[in-house]
Amino acid sequence: MKVLVNTIVNGAPVQEAVTPRSSLADFLRDDLGLTGTHLGCEMGACGACLVLLDGAPVHACLVLAVQAEGGRIETIEGLTETGAVADLQESFHDRNALQCGYCTSGMLMSAQALLARNAAPSRDEIRDALSGNYCRCTGYEAIVDAIAATGRARAVTAAPANTEAAE
Repeated sequence: MKVLVNTIVNGAPVQEAVTPRSSLADFLRDDLGLTGTHLGCEMGACGACLVLLDGAPVHACLVLAVQAEGGRIETIEGLTETGAVADLQESFHDRNALQCGYCTSGMLMSAQALLARNAAPSRDEIRDALSGNYCRCTGYEAIVDAIAATGRARAVTAAPANTEAAE
């Protein structure tokens, strides 16, 4: 028996019949071909499967596809296509904050969600936001550096122009 699920995935409406026990990760990967959502531990500990559901990062391996009914899902493919994480990706590259890349999409999802709610997080806040992500290759200092640098750069570009100086 399959259940019809209606969602918005990366800005596009999706209507798909899924088995009630299908995880959101399996739905995205197998049914929609969005393989940037990685499966690692399948227990919600590693963060490789993170996606944004209604703006909040969720472990897609722990969420059932039917639970996303009516929700807005953003995957790494969607954020990359829109350019929303281009600066984060560049910063990760510049600071060698990726090695094998398996955890990178989840790290980017966590970082994007953090920077959306806190444009200038402290290093401790960044570490806390990444606590649900596991990386075996890089350690975390370069990743924290990349996120902090992106936050600083976004804060500069988002700052209103100083109108008093122009007068």
